Amino acid sequence: MNFYANKLVQAFLNNKIIEPIPSQYTKKLSRANKFRKLCENKIDKPLIGFKAGGTGIPLIKKLREKEPFYASVYKHNVLKNNQSVKKNKYTLGIELEVCYLVSKKFFNLKKKITKKNLNTLITHIGPCIEVVGYRQKKKGIKSFGDLCSDFGGNVKFILGKLKKYSNININNLKTIISNKKIRQSTRGNTNTVYINPKNSLFFVLTKLQKEKIKFNKDFFVFTGSTVGVVPILGKGIYEGKIEKVGSVKTKIN
Repeated sequence: MNFYANKLVQAFLNNKIIEPIPSQYTKKLSRANKFRKLCENKIDKPLIGFKAGGTGIPLIKKLREKEPFYASVYKHNVLKNNQSVKKNKYTLGIELEVCYLVSKKFFNLKKKITKKNLNTLITHIGPCIEVVGYRQKKKGIKSFGDLCSDFGGNVKFILGKLKKYSNININNLKTIISNKKIRQSTRGNTNTVYINPKNSLFFVLTKLQKEKIKFNKDFFVFTGSTVGVVPILGKGIYEGKIEKVGSVKTKIN
């Protein structure tokens, strides 16, 4: 496991593609989680937050999982609005998500995180685009373990404008991601994200607390796609819009 973790870490750091990791480390989510943590412990780069993955309930049922997974997100993989991302043939697609900025005081809580005290910890909310893919020569999603083991499948995050958090009803907001140049458009809804994005946020924070993860800064939580994994059918500007939350753009090269 350590041998393959070293190979994947080098691919992650140097933006390279390697041969697939043996399925014994990726097929089952429990094993993939152990592999992911081993890889993350080898990364000496600033952490900026965490992502929820596999938040679509139909996909959870299809792959016979009980819940989503989470993974760390590093600062060098988070870009500002309108910045460019270069795709390769192992890029799975593009997603549109709600992200939250959470206060570092979360890590000093003396009691369990609850849905009641959750609102007191959120400082900002905003839209983001996630470009998802592998650092391995493999395509498609056969299991959550495939994504989880490969740093959660996150290639880049593009942040839209954040605004101070207010307790808006996030349960049923319309979303759309589109590339006007090639006339590609996909509509979605926030209710496709593990009931809703705030529930996905609660899932991640519960996991962090249970595993006694500590961090000394405010941090982002990326909650999962409102439009599924949208295939990137061409180059150009992809723009995502989330009702009441905002918009975000990235140029795909």
